[in-house]
Amino acid sequence: MDMTGIVAIAYGILAAVGGIVGYRKAKSKPSLISGLISGVLLIIAGIVTASQPWGYWLAVGITALLVVVFAIRLVKTKKLMPAGIMLIAGLATLIVLFQR
Repeated sequence: MDMTGIVAIAYGILAAVGGIVGYRKAKSKPSLISGLISGVLLIIAGIVTASQPWGYWLAVGITALLVVVFAIRLVKTKKLMPAGIMLIAGLATLIVLFQR
């Protein structure tokens, strides 16, 4: 597995865990659902990216979408946690993905 797959899986785990934490702290079902869906899709994308080109594009698409979502949340809330951290992690993920 190459670095793009590893990074996609790591960001997927972070998204899924973030959704679970968001639900536990704020009882936010949207956080739970979106975190788990995006996390699972990123993990799948990371696993198949080595053998299937669609895995790479799925990882890029979901990560880009999450970057936009967390940028909007950061502007609205002005809180580093969780929006700022996820934004920074998403941008770092995109940088690694585009190194391919």
